[in-house]
Amino acid sequence: MDTYSQYNKNDKVRFVIAHDYRLLQVLSRFGISLGFGEKTISDVCNQFNIDTYTLTSLINFVSGGNAHDIDIKKLNINNLLTYLKNTHKYFLNFQFPNIRRHLLYAIDCSIKNELSFLVLKFYDEYVEEVRKHMNYEEDVTFKYVEDLVNSQVTKKQKHVNSVLSMHHHDIEDKLMDLKNLFVQYYSQSEINHGLNAVIIELYNTQEDLQLHCKVEDSVFFPAVKNAEDILIKELSYNENTNTNTDSKATSDDTLSEREKEVVVCVAKGLSNKEIADKLFLSVNTITTHRRNIAKKLSIHSQAGITIYAIVNKLVSLEDVNI
Repeated sequence: MDTYSQYNKNDKVRFVIAHDYRLLQVLSRFGISLGFGEKTISDVCNQFNIDTYTLTSLINFVSGGNAHDIDIKKLNINNLLTYLKNTHKYFLNFQFPNIRRHLLYAIDCSIKNELSFLVLKFYDEYVEEVRKHMNYEEDVTFKYVEDLVNSQVTKKQKHVNSVLSMHHHDIEDKLMDLKNLFVQYYSQSEINHGLNAVIIELYNTQEDLQLHCKVEDSVFFPAVKNAEDILIKELSYNENTNTNTDSKATSDDTLSEREKEVVVCVAKGLSNKEIADKLFLSVNTITTHRRNIAKKLSIHSQAGITIYAIVNKLVSLEDVNI
């Protein structure tokens, strides 16, 4: 395999796969099937409704690129979810059962052969652990991300860091142990081509799993965290806006109906004597009302009360004596 090079949306897909066969898996996990002809990456993305930047970024990352070269703000999280879900299906529904079939063919797994029996038991337990890990991601992590993308996450919910499944190293280490069991301790009287093929499959699977974990850790989760930060800022902004609106309503509600009448008169430029005459109250009562209004609203000037009255629609601009 050649050293890493930067692919772009105008590269032909057949050229990309010929350059690095692993990229066929990347394409398939985005839901892209064979039969590329002379199509470019951009052509294929348009055909399968995949974001071109997201696919190209994953292709370059898997080929040996650096995650720091990816603008996570431009990634399509729904496309990444599709990629990761299809990766899970590949391992759980195809690759692991396929390895087990080849394993059963290559070694004597009867109870009489203790080592073979234990190896198979180890493998089954390992697959079950991976299954639990991936099911957790499907049911908890990915569900959270879907809610996040649909703006159904609240500030009170757990953040993405709280719903991650952090057992990637355990999964990789146990697969390495399984390979070592064969290489170090499973002695053969003659060359076992079937077993050698299984061991090679295990090496390829380990490499594939490592790439899968790297995509999650270095591309997917940073993109999700960025989307989460944006949503939380929007929620905070809306919350503050609503609070400010509520404060205006509350401030308006704190005034009695009589005090609102006084505010209207003040906004229209009436003096205390004129207000008293209009409302059939004493000047002292109007003075008391104005003092209470100033205290409640923290507004002490006629101009301030006028602005308050206009903003809260107690008077129209035409009614104001400017």
